[in-house]
Amino acid sequence: MSDNRPIDTVRTQNGWGNRREGSGRVAKVYPTKAKAQAAGRRTAQKSRTEHVIDNMDGKIGEKNSYGNDPHPPKG
Repeated sequence: MSDNRPIDTVRTQNGWGNRREGSGRVAKVYPTKAKAQAAGRRTAQKSRTEHVIDNMDGKIGEKNSYGNDPHPPKG
């Protein structure tokens, strides 16, 4: 059974990291947001889930869906 919880790219004390939504810790810390975002995208694509990318202030900056899109576009 795969874990379909979204992947969050978040700012940490020492850089940027990725974690499953609801988890309190990141698996690996990256020196830049771009590197963490790329790793988070790969994980989300493999897990066929959503990738949520935070801004510096911790607010959601971007969301990308790589599986079951909860809000698919009309048309």
